[in-house]
Amino acid sequence: MSTPSTINRRDFLKTAGTLALAAAVLAPFAIGQEPRALPKPNIILIYADDLGWSDVGYQSEGLFLTPQIDQLGREGVVFSNGYAAAPNCGPSRASILSGGYTPRHGLFSQGRGGIWGPHNLMRLVQVKSQNHLDPSIVTVAEALKGAGYATGHFGKYQVATPPGSFPLEQGFDVAYHAFDEPQGNIKGEGVAGWESTRDRKGPPNDPSGVFTLTDKAVEFMASNRNRPFFVYLAHYAIHPGARNARPESRQLVAERAKGANVNDVYMANTYDFDESIGKLLAKLRELELEKNTLVVFTSDNGAHRPNGQPPLRGIKQSLYEGGIRVPFIVRWPGVAKAGATSAVPVTQVDLYPTFLAAAGAPVPAGTQLDGLSLLPVLEQPGSGLDRTSIFWHYPCYVPSVKNPAVRLRDPVFGVRPVSVIRKGDWKLLLYHEEWQLDGGRAALATNNAVELYNLKDDIGEHKNLALENTAKRDELLDDLLKWIADIKAPMPTEKNPAYDPNAKP
Repeated sequence: MSTPSTINRRDFLKTAGTLALAAAVLAPFAIGQEPRALPKPNIILIYADDLGWSDVGYQSEGLFLTPQIDQLGREGVVFSNGYAAAPNCGPSRASILSGGYTPRHGLFSQGRGGIWGPHNLMRLVQVKSQNHLDPSIVTVAEALKGAGYATGHFGKYQVATPPGSFPLEQGFDVAYHAFDEPQGNIKGEGVAGWESTRDRKGPPNDPSGVFTLTDKAVEFMASNRNRPFFVYLAHYAIHPGARNARPESRQLVAERAKGANVNDVYMANTYDFDESIGKLLAKLRELELEKNTLVVFTSDNGAHRPNGQPPLRGIKQSLYEGGIRVPFIVRWPGVAKAGATSAVPVTQVDLYPTFLAAAGAPVPAGTQLDGLSLLPVLEQPGSGLDRTSIFWHYPCYVPSVKNPAVRLRDPVFGVRPVSVIRKGDWKLLLYHEEWQLDGGRAALATNNAVELYNLKDDIGEHKNLALENTAKRDELLDDLLKWIADIKAPMPTEKNPAYDPNAKP
């Protein structure tokens, strides 16, 4: 497979409009779906931060109050096996914007180059993570802009550091991120204080900022109602650093949160977030744009809930289901079959090709997309996609949550270097410490390098079948190792000289 595109973004934007019109003549459409006829739909991506798979009403038997999200699901297709591209914030966002798995863009973790936790307990030298999206990568915003879309980003970006990597330099016409910046910020004036802590706190009457960000997105929609637009509404909620809620919302959920042993601020923040979605959808109806707008709702990773999120194992930062399985809804009236549920495993790297297919836009020259268009499944939810597997790669360490209810692999690190494959109902996790240092394939009977689960029978990943079903284990392991080699995933292979086997956690 090829490496990320090195096409000059200025040249791309100059030629993209022409390419969009001539795509059917110049090249085959490389994402499994022919370009659709005009009119081009508006596209809205509503992206939650740290909202768990089981923390919406339709998935929690009504425990969480999310009537707007539930209604969106009734009007669209719910993907019950929907996945984030990574178990953490920045890498998932980089994959959505680039359309590639994490080895293509190099964002695996965040903060301090991805270096977290006690070094003397790390057996391998982990791979250093990038902290920004390479400016050479043509983002989905650039591709849609080249196809005639107005493009707006509102909220958390988290993949920008050096010049050239900010939203206004990566295809967005408008970027609003900071609640206490001057109004001119919505026009892209200045980037001082980008992604600082203060940017995550909303005004007093909107403490998590969900309504403020939604209002800015609504302004953008209204001002571009006569042309196709792309809205990337990436909320700071429900991330712990931004978690807050209106007093009346906390009062509303107090009893049910207490009875379910759920943090009341988390539950109330989810309620506020849901209400803000309703506000945006109402504006779509008011503008008479609802029928020609594709809306996607999902989350960047699993919930950060120290007491766990049953029935799933693990939480954010984990490659167990609790870290990567997320709410995933797509609504497009007249295309997506209303009220349907699809069990097809899908991932957020599928969004880039889906948006291009919906817009009738070509894949930018030189760009390698790892996902597939979801349009065939939206139209026929009982159908599948032309692939066998989806993948994750996390060559880093993250400290563990101490509560045993979360059921992580060990008490020191919530995740150690690991690669994962989901193939049909089966999921395999390959742990690189044991694989590299404890005998590899020859010692699978004793080294605990591989875990294998049948998610259809065991969504909670309770029973490791790696030693019982060796044929299925070897099948998935071979597929995963081939993918690692094909995509040239960077691997932690060097022994850590600071590792102390006698050190105590």
